[in-house]
Amino acid sequence: MTALFAERALLAEGWQSNVRITIGADGRIENVVRDAAPEARDMNLGNRILLPAPANLHSHAFQRAMAGMTEYRSATDDDFWSWRELMYRFLDVLTPDQIEAIAALVYVEMLEAGYASVGEFHYVHHRPGGGAYDNIAETSERIFVAAAETQIGLTHLPVLYTYGGAGKKPLAGGQLRFGCDSERFERLHAAARAGLLRELPADCAIGVAPHSLRATDPHQMRQVAGVFSDGPVHIHVAEQDREVAEIEAWLGARPVEWLLGEAGIDRRWCLIHATQMKDAETGGLAASGAVAGLCPITEANLGDGTFNARDFIAADGRFGVGSDSNIRISLSEELRQLEYSQRLRHKARNVLAGQGVSTGRNLFQRAAAGSARAIGRDSGVLEAGRFADIVALDARHLAFAGLRDDQLLDGWIFAADDGVVSDVWSAGRHCVREGRHVGRDRVVQRYRSAMVQLMESL
Repeated sequence: MTALFAERALLAEGWQSNVRITIGADGRIENVVRDAAPEARDMNLGNRILLPAPANLHSHAFQRAMAGMTEYRSATDDDFWSWRELMYRFLDVLTPDQIEAIAALVYVEMLEAGYASVGEFHYVHHRPGGGAYDNIAETSERIFVAAAETQIGLTHLPVLYTYGGAGKKPLAGGQLRFGCDSERFERLHAAARAGLLRELPADCAIGVAPHSLRATDPHQMRQVAGVFSDGPVHIHVAEQDREVAEIEAWLGARPVEWLLGEAGIDRRWCLIHATQMKDAETGGLAASGAVAGLCPITEANLGDGTFNARDFIAADGRFGVGSDSNIRISLSEELRQLEYSQRLRHKARNVLAGQGVSTGRNLFQRAAAGSARAIGRDSGVLEAGRFADIVALDARHLAFAGLRDDQLLDGWIFAADDGVVSDVWSAGRHCVREGRHVGRDRVVQRYRSAMVQLMESL
């Protein structure tokens, strides 16, 4: 049993002083005491601010190694689709050892940024060219090794990717590493589930991710939630105007519109991006109980567009954030970019502020709750019975000088950076201490070696 004591903590009912949190051997919070006095056996965190550590709901870990490689104009009209071609060429040489090393660094950086868990949207299943590894779940198990080493909470999301484009176009090029028909995917998913249960602690879980409407077909989409009935369901949706137009021409409905009408989406689902929605789709998604998975840094980097967050939140829609391409891993910057995108869209300030609540607190608490739901993790708030996913901020940092209560989150999100994160616990595992992951040095060394090998192969 571990007990933490801090002078300030954000609980479900709001800010509290002198809070003592007891964590059981199962990684769950046993008790939360307000107006407490520290005991001799407590980890006395002194001038720390305790918050629920959110989940990163959407990651493609391997893309971290591409950061900085695509920031040049590769075509007359450089966009998501030209970026994707560069990504496919990168995949032609990526090995399982490199996938493992890259993922470990990504998870270290996520934990140091204040995330306690991650939904890994994993689609690099096979060898270059589509040939099978001896172990059909080889690359999934490399993700598990990285998660075990870094101690991050993992919800693994194996991706069903059958077609190369809307209308059942055949797979080609880099897509062949992703490809599975329904039967092959069921075998892969079963093997990944067995590996996860064998290799990772009990707070880790598995879901399923039909990649997108363009990479599957209507029959698969109607089946998927029933076949894989005990975990979250994630899907890329309506990220690009061209994608929306192609799906509408093929299925007679826009992607979100089709999912709402045909797939029976509910609170198990997370729709990633959804940056291209009409008003009716925005309201329908909010009413469904599904989570909108937003990745504002990547969406800006790829020129995706802006999610209609103001109307979605006004309709009581649930959202969370993720780092997607991992070009920049920062929890505070994802939330900042989300609000700033709305300010630019609506030409106003504090667009996503709650009534009587600061913008920072509204963003943070909604994202923490939504991300936890999206990856099926019993976290998102500091209360008894939940996983002890906790982030501590250093209240001595200059960004917090003179600030009180809700202003502390505004200070972190809008004026500071990841340097204010001092400690992170994932299901009670103390992964980050004094701002540094406990295994950072060995992970960085392996990543550097992997990158040298990778660059020699490109």
